Amino acid sequence: MRGDGRQRLQKVISQAGFASRRRAEELIQTGRVRVNGQVAALGCKVDPECDLIEVDGQPLTSASHRIYVLLNKPAGFLCTRYDPQGRPRVVDLVPVDERIYPVGRLDMDTEGLLLLTNDGELTHLLTHPSFGVPKTYQAWVSGVPGQAAIKQLRQGVVLEDGLTAPARVNTLRRAPDGALVEITIHEGRNRQIRRMLEAVGHPVRSLRRTGFGHLTLRGLAAGKWRYLTANEIQELRRLAAGAANGESRKQSHCDEVYGHENGNRRSWGDRFER
Repeated sequence: MRGDGRQRLQKVISQAGFASRRRAEELIQTGRVRVNGQVAALGCKVDPECDLIEVDGQPLTSASHRIYVLLNKPAGFLCTRYDPQGRPRVVDLVPVDERIYPVGRLDMDTEGLLLLTNDGELTHLLTHPSFGVPKTYQAWVSGVPGQAAIKQLRQGVVLEDGLTAPARVNTLRRAPDGALVEITIHEGRNRQIRRMLEAVGHPVRSLRRTGFGHLTLRGLAAGKWRYLTANEIQELRRLAAGAANGESRKQSHCDEVYGHENGNRRSWGDRFER
């Protein structure tokens, strides 16, 4: 008889560190996953202690241990493990033995803070739009946003996929032909920052993510990476658990991000100031 240890197949694959939950669902839907020799269906439940789970003919095994990496992503790299065109990937910058995946995505042309891990469950909690993990970006835009544009960004911008949630917005620097704007959002729509700024008449010239929850890029050069500390991992788990339980931590984490000193802002912004 089976015990009560049955879980959805995509969750088991994700927790084993083989793939993100979304990627696991894709593997199941394309017939690449078998359970006890039979092609699996999306949503089926398995007991990882009793059932033989295979992906592409290889038995699924648990990750040897969880690792958590913070990367300062340069422009020109894809946030994926799979690219049929053979373009540069962020995982190429982090030569570790474990199979790790980006926590969310940054556009190929976007720089900045990116987490990578083999902890699929944490990835799901940190990236699910309903959990509202704060993410901070700095964008050099064309023109200088006036009070009306800033107010619109703060209150919400109507995009083709609906009204955005309120954002925290500040103008950090002004130049003759543009401005450096900092925005903190709690959503994760595709190309959201670029679309928001385009909608208020200030297209993005360059974009960098500088904060994710309590994490920043302090002391980490472009293209470099490091392991998260035990305290940082604990804080991420606390953030994920609080979000999953419906606790509101948005303001406190925004304050943490904005409370850091401005050294990183200036070093990046000076590259574009004229």
